[in-house]
Amino acid sequence: MKFADLGLSDELLKAVSDAGYEEPTAIQAEAIPTVLMMRDLIGIAQTGTGKTASFVLPMIDVLANGRRRALMPRSLILEPTRELAAQVAENFEKYGANHDLKMALLIGGVQMGDQIKALNDGVDVLIATPGRLMDLFERGKILLNGCDLLVIDEADRMLDMGFIPDIEFICEKLPTPRQTLLFSATMPGPIANLAKKFLSNPKRIEVSRAASTNQNITAFKIPVKTREKRETLRWLLRNDLVETAIIFANRKTTVREVNKSLQSHGFSSGEIHGDMDQSSRIAELNRFKSGEINILVASDVAARGLDVKGVSHVFNFDTPWHPDDYVHRIGRTGRAGNKGRAFTFVSDEDAEAMANVEKLTGSAVPVFGKKDVRVELPKAAPKAEPEQREEDSVQEETPRKPRRERPERERKPSEDRKPREARGGKRYDRQDDEPVPAGEWNGPQPSFLGVSAL
Repeated sequence: MKFADLGLSDELLKAVSDAGYEEPTAIQAEAIPTVLMMRDLIGIAQTGTGKTASFVLPMIDVLANGRRRALMPRSLILEPTRELAAQVAENFEKYGANHDLKMALLIGGVQMGDQIKALNDGVDVLIATPGRLMDLFERGKILLNGCDLLVIDEADRMLDMGFIPDIEFICEKLPTPRQTLLFSATMPGPIANLAKKFLSNPKRIEVSRAASTNQNITAFKIPVKTREKRETLRWLLRNDLVETAIIFANRKTTVREVNKSLQSHGFSSGEIHGDMDQSSRIAELNRFKSGEINILVASDVAARGLDVKGVSHVFNFDTPWHPDDYVHRIGRTGRAGNKGRAFTFVSDEDAEAMANVEKLTGSAVPVFGKKDVRVELPKAAPKAEPEQREEDSVQEETPRKPRRERPERERKPSEDRKPREARGGKRYDRQDDEPVPAGEWNGPQPSFLGVSAL
């Protein structure tokens, strides 16, 4: 199937072609005709399947005819995070290049002045996070009674962030009837109730089992002690053919510490977390997208919605506290048909969280072992032949030069000398070492490759 088969306008098809796309993904193929028919929709799809374009493309054609009015946006897209809202705005700019549509982005962390000016001029598409939208609504700077099309994106993330009461308030201020589209990777009970309350006879599209992971992603878990996580991470970054990577941590402090550690070891890395202002976040994301840095350490603020082409690896430095976040984190790789690898570090305190992830996804995450290493492991050096004993020698030895005698030093009596252990030293006897079999790992060995499970 081609995009031309979905009923999109010629102008929009040209924009899609210019962006380098010819065939729609599964959710795009099912959702686009439904939106064009003005039906309500529930879209359930794993992250990285082209969910954003499945509503952006038909919305552009739906809004192509109509008149803008001051303070009254014609459509509204609600996003849980600033980053995801900014990405949707980028999609509108890219695909709407051949249409005369005005867009406004309402997010926190930036000045309201330009946002209010855009609303006063009139917009066709308003992309907003709930917090900033509620703020402007309460100030009387925006009217919602002219909004005939509502998109609630990443609804399950809205639930996690406590936005559901705000969503209900906003829905009650919108006109009825209207067209409502709800997209989510998972469908917990509260989201299902929200859909039942505010959607009218919606078509349900589910292109993959809820909470499933992308088949293009090879995922592993690595049992590792907490104090060895950084060393393990560095070894993988150097030895797993990493092109670009996103590293997720549960805490903002951990994000900063891991990024600083990587930079001190010569890696080209940056960071993004909730304590950064919006301009700093955008600047860091742009550095990552442009290739100035190839490693981004992030908190869950970046787990959903980021669409960066060519992310080869995702590392969960911490096992996520919420199992749904696991699906979204590793979904930053393996996008648009590309292959990706995901590693989750599991310390003793992470065991329960990992069990919840495997329960949600319905499958056990395999343990990373020697068979999964992508570089050739060095083989053991051949054993040196034992020296021939003097009595067994049949050849005459070359006479050695006499040693130059050195004056004897005065030594303390042996009974006054403390044993090495008592002096804080460590005894080391090579005879106690077992020989390494040929072909086995015989180099700097990460501890995670020596766990018994492997």
